[in-house]
Amino acid sequence: MHRLRILIVLTTLVASLSPIVFGSEDAGSHPKNALTMAPIQRATELTNAGQPGNAEFTPPPMVEILGTQCLTIRSNILGMDYVLDVNLPRNYQDSTRTFPVLFLIDSQWDFPLVNAVYGEQYYDGFVPEVVIVGIRPGGPHPNYDSLRTRDLTPTTVGQVPYSGGASKFLAFIKQEVIPEIESKYRVKKDDRALMGSSLGGLFTLYAMFHETSLFNRYILTSPSVSWDNGILFTYEKEYASKNSSLPVKLFMARAELEGGAPEFTKFVDQIKARAYSGLDFQTSILEGMGHSGGKSIGYPRGLQAAYARSVVSLGPATLDAYVGKYQLGPDVTGNLVREGSQLVMIVPDGTRVPLLASSERDFFVKGIYLFLRFEKDEAGLVTGIHVEQFGGSVFVKKIK
Repeated sequence: MHRLRILIVLTTLVASLSPIVFGSEDAGSHPKNALTMAPIQRATELTNAGQPGNAEFTPPPMVEILGTQCLTIRSNILGMDYVLDVNLPRNYQDSTRTFPVLFLIDSQWDFPLVNAVYGEQYYDGFVPEVVIVGIRPGGPHPNYDSLRTRDLTPTTVGQVPYSGGASKFLAFIKQEVIPEIESKYRVKKDDRALMGSSLGGLFTLYAMFHETSLFNRYILTSPSVSWDNGILFTYEKEYASKNSSLPVKLFMARAELEGGAPEFTKFVDQIKARAYSGLDFQTSILEGMGHSGGKSIGYPRGLQAAYARSVVSLGPATLDAYVGKYQLGPDVTGNLVREGSQLVMIVPDGTRVPLLASSERDFFVKGIYLFLRFEKDEAGLVTGIHVEQFGGSVFVKKIK
């Protein structure tokens, strides 16, 4: 109820000019041109024995994630099939646009989760439209535990069977997965993210230190920092010996109730001590969460950190040109004022809505899908605001 009241107050800015229809919160992750649906893995199978009094009961179809697609790719590097679970953004049908792309490790478990939290973060205005590509082993009855141990660990550890294949898995992503996605979807070649947890977090960091420029955003939770006596510390040290910059956005999180706190803290401190130029590094401790459940909090926080919009500082003269009274509806006005170095819209009930600047003319409201662009006439005078919301866009006229 509190959230609904906030949305109603904020959308007073434009509600009287054009009816606003807020779609469901996950609508941002469901394209209209979906092909094959990606099944939710590990679904519970219904059996005849589980249906009392109905020996002829036919189990219904598995639940599927609407708006997703599946591709099967044969890896020559790894000698087996993999499945790519793809989620296309809301406006993918606009053929003039290209989109950032996020590659997810352990899609067999985490694709439904990431699909959901991405939709929520998009609806709240935290992230742009992104193509999500989940990677999972294919073929009949894959042994996920053994295959992920092979693919996600960078070194062979004697007591861990199948370990040590991360270099080949990274080559598979670079040489086979990325070209396949870029040949079939309109994705940006200079805006890629990699996301993983646990061994997937270990692999994400391995990729960052060995193929840094392949991705520019890295999101990970609960990384296996202690793998092979802390091999990640060695990788970081080797990278630092050759590089003074690390031009990426990196988000790392650890669940409060899982083990490995000293190693995680030590590794974070080692990275921070380098003072890499170009590195945007954020960390988080996920209170009250365990190893697996931490993803449900860590992934949305990671998306927010990795795709955070830059806020620019504008001078008083620039901001003062926007100050004034705006016609929010037939009988509704709002006052836009400057408070220090920030614009604030005051709506009729007294609610104050801070506007954050992303450029000289573009502003946004944090936590709400609300983007504003100030329009000017030929004389350079402000005429109003073009307001984009989840349900559409309208023009708000400046009247004073």
